[in-house]
Amino acid sequence: MKPITAAIVTLFLLCSVGSTVHAVQSELPVALQATIPPPNLKVSSWTLMDASTGVMIAAAKPDRRVEPASLSKLMTAYLVFRGIDNGAFRLDEEVVVSENAWRSIGSRMFIEPGDRVSIENLIKGLVVQSGNDAAVALAEYVAGSEAAFVEMMNQAAAGLNLNGTNYVNSTGLPHPDHFSTARDISRLAGVITQQFPEYYRYYSIKEFGWKGIHQKNRNKLLWRDETIDGVKTGHTRSAGYCLVGSAERGGMRLIASVLGAQSKTKRADAVYALLRYGFASYDSKTVYRGGSKIVTAKVYKSVSPSLAVGVGSDIRLTLPKTPGRQLDADIRLNEPLVAPIVKGSTVGTLTLRLNGDEIGAHPLVALGDAVPGSWAVKAYDTLRLWVR
Repeated sequence: MKPITAAIVTLFLLCSVGSTVHAVQSELPVALQATIPPPNLKVSSWTLMDASTGVMIAAAKPDRRVEPASLSKLMTAYLVFRGIDNGAFRLDEEVVVSENAWRSIGSRMFIEPGDRVSIENLIKGLVVQSGNDAAVALAEYVAGSEAAFVEMMNQAAAGLNLNGTNYVNSTGLPHPDHFSTARDISRLAGVITQQFPEYYRYYSIKEFGWKGIHQKNRNKLLWRDETIDGVKTGHTRSAGYCLVGSAERGGMRLIASVLGAQSKTKRADAVYALLRYGFASYDSKTVYRGGSKIVTAKVYKSVSPSLAVGVGSDIRLTLPKTPGRQLDADIRLNEPLVAPIVKGSTVGTLTLRLNGDEIGAHPLVALGDAVPGSWAVKAYDTLRLWVR
């Protein structure tokens, strides 16, 4: 399979699945938006997100509350991954399957009451086969009951600021009070890729079998493009066909979520069109590293006359692939800087501009302490400040 390519930008139009049904939005400043429009998608809602920045490059109805179907299992998996990461349980621990889990309706991995199944195999059944029985078995093991696990799901959603989401079950089976949004689903998928890369690998598994019953991953894009390595499908009659897809190229990871497509093929085509568009039109770049010196500032009344200044965390930008792109930085310090100054204190502003247009301002911080000097140093610098 050939990877996603930006060579022929117009090809994404061929993947369009219908006319535009909603106005397209973007969280990018106007100066950072590509001149090429995103594909037209005939779906309920969709988003295209840069996973490293969390910025929605483009979206249509991203906050529309919809039935997420099996995309709900992203949160089920998130809580399991978090528990393993925290040391609450291990991948090789065995879960005794309850009759309640066995009776789960819908998609299944076909576990039976009394089966002893490792958490890792249940994860595979959850992720690859979208097993509702696996979801319930994991929920019961982690929280004691599915109801208690659902409380954990909603607490986690609140902690991740998934403000348009509410869970009623661990599986995604239809319920009037079970809903989410394309924005929240993309954010959650992004959290999984960023926080749990060692467990995210399960989403690229193409086939998994349990007791001789082999099922293929429902994400058809895993066979279409080698750079696509996840994430999850969902479908019910009321939700339509849903898919979150993700791919990484050149250090840039994109996540595309499509909800309410009309068929399996159309949801795959829609996600693929968004990913192609994103890689053809944008790249992602870390312009400054957190904790690295950007400038040396003069400090008065200090043991040392200079202070290293930088940004507290990485500044990563989603940038359009435009010819002659020029990124500039304007550094303004809160002069005069006078000791004492504590490491991490804001001492100025870094303003970034693309081709002359401002695209963001970031606080500059002291990368070390400026310790007050002797009385002689203080007296001398007082005079210098007076005549400054």
